Amino acid sequence: MRVLQPIYFYKKQLLIAGFASLGFLLLLNIFAVAGKNSAKATGQGNKILTVFESGQKTSFKTNAKTVREALKAQKINFSKEDSVEPGLDEELTGAEYSINIYRAKPVVIEDGELKTKILTAAQTPRQIAEKAGLNVHNEDKLAFEESGNILEDGSINTLKITRAKEISVDLFGKTESFRTQAKTVEDFLKEKKIILGKDDGISVDLKTQISNGLNFRIWRNGKQTLTVEEPTDFQTETIQDANKDSGYKEIKEAGEKGTKSVTYEVEMQNGKEISRKKINETEIKAAKKQVVIVGTKTSLPAGSHTDWMSAAGISASDYGYVDYIITKESTWRPTARNGQYYGLYQTSISNLNNHGCSGSTLSDPICQLRSASIYATSRYGSWAAAYA
Repeated sequence: MRVLQPIYFYKKQLLIAGFASLGFLLLLNIFAVAGKNSAKATGQGNKILTVFESGQKTSFKTNAKTVREALKAQKINFSKEDSVEPGLDEELTGAEYSINIYRAKPVVIEDGELKTKILTAAQTPRQIAEKAGLNVHNEDKLAFEESGNILEDGSINTLKITRAKEISVDLFGKTESFRTQAKTVEDFLKEKKIILGKDDGISVDLKTQISNGLNFRIWRNGKQTLTVEEPTDFQTETIQDANKDSGYKEIKEAGEKGTKSVTYEVEMQNGKEISRKKINETEIKAAKKQVVIVGTKTSLPAGSHTDWMSAAGISASDYGYVDYIITKESTWRPTARNGQYYGLYQTSISNLNNHGCSGSTLSDPICQLRSASIYATSRYGSWAAAYA
């Protein structure tokens, strides 16, 4: 025992020295990255703005309170038709921002016989049509084409709108209105996934050309049919914004439910329905996707990693083990994500939720460390055993 005690003490000293060196190298790396980002920006100030415009990137430092003040100080001019994201009156409360400037340009819109010229910063065909006050439907086709006469149009961009044709169909006893780009009735049936059974009839030839105002009937011989309208749910697209605080949520584009026509084959007996079977389902109005912006910026608590561990109730004797494991798993990033794993110790979000880390506290490092302690002690018995 007298021989082993000094050796054990020596190994322990080496372990502590190793953790100290690792922490020192980590700090050096953080300062080096921060210095590199800062070195790219010109000027003076405690905020860094990076402006993206027409494929060009410019970074500068500023103490301005809003995006408008910052751009004005840099003599970056813009017209009322230009678009700036985030908005010009957005307050600059963070340390680093990305600003996108979209310059307005002339666009000629061809909508059938109607020809309109507008100046807009809108980027997508449908946004441009909306800016021009045109009502477009999901079935209408919008596409950019090269102008045939740049001198006359005053623009190289032409947006052509091909309107869908409107037809009326008596579908198994219920009349529905449709918009379609199909050329023939046969193409229309394929587009809307209407399948004719062996007992079904149709009042027009399948090769009939589709034109505005066309109407025809489809019926089923034999059993009674019932057609009803039912709603369809919209999908939600989530856009993460690192400039917004965690917990921030904004509906950028509200979703709208669609409608579908559902036809059932109903068997009646003595005036009562004894069975019902769906025989056809046709989309009438497509659901409009909802776009939601959620904030992902995390405001970390003040203090060092040691302060976080202390606040989480971790014993000082375990700091070395914890620092080694957390550095290896996430380099101390509470929002680190790798597939289904998240946070400081790369666990599932459901596991963090079970330990009280959810909503605004999901990315809280102290809450995550408490969760990690529960995991380490329940699975391994201690942090030391987890390290081993």
